[in-house]
Amino acid sequence: MEIAYYPGCTLHASSELYDIQSKLVFRKLGVELKEIEDWNCCGATSAEKTDEFLSIALPARNLGIADASGFSEMVIPCSSCYSRTLVSQKKLAGDPALLESINAELTQKVSGKIKIRSILELLVPRAQSGLIGEKIIKKLEGLKPACYYGCLMTRFPCDMEVPDNVENPQGMEIVCSALGAKPLDWAYKTDCCGAAASVNDAEMSLSLMSKIMKDAVARGANCFVSTCPMCQFNLDAYQEEIREKYGIAERLPVYFITELVGIAMGLSPHEMQIDRHFTEATGLLKELELI
Repeated sequence: MEIAYYPGCTLHASSELYDIQSKLVFRKLGVELKEIEDWNCCGATSAEKTDEFLSIALPARNLGIADASGFSEMVIPCSSCYSRTLVSQKKLAGDPALLESINAELTQKVSGKIKIRSILELLVPRAQSGLIGEKIIKKLEGLKPACYYGCLMTRFPCDMEVPDNVENPQGMEIVCSALGAKPLDWAYKTDCCGAAASVNDAEMSLSLMSKIMKDAVARGANCFVSTCPMCQFNLDAYQEEIREKYGIAERLPVYFITELVGIAMGLSPHEMQIDRHFTEATGLLKELELI
């Protein structure tokens, strides 16, 4: 099975390992991710803050390419790219004049045919059907992840049909449970980590992340798991600073969901580049004899 795939800028840069893992994991599950040709940046949060038209037009070009690809579905692992693309598609569908204006400048027109999927929308049904379970080489026993969704996966700036509970999503918990891990119930799974404010308002961002980390630690988590590159990066890259500033003794690896699925299916940490994390991430797996 083949499905269209939009990696977005981050998966070709700071979170390149997420791109590599996604392709490896889905290939194991019988799905080939076919990257759409000549895609562009979706604008992320920056475009919406500076130019509303641009925030619709940038993802629209990718939608036109995807619509012309012949695929019926496109998966977008990055939460920000997923959100921006869905919002663009929704607004274009509800505004014929805007659609006509944008399509007039596009070589490949937006037709609205393609269905946009998050990475969890592909993983959850395969966990529920037992397909992931059939591929497991080693159950992730002893792993107690705090599933961290961040603020973009289930919240949108317009009415949108969300495939999970908005305030208490369960997609990652379903996948982690299928892998043999014991995901924890905790209070900060959809709170904001500060996103790009970690650059221009570090104090605020570190404060937000400290609350997220303190609650995860208090609930007994021994790691985080995320689908969002920005959330993963912040909690991973700034963790030492957070721990020192807010007196947090524990150190928690911050895994992508693809890393946990891959480890359970027998992929090596080297293949998935887990050793590239800022917060050491292979030690816990070794301690639990998962690798």
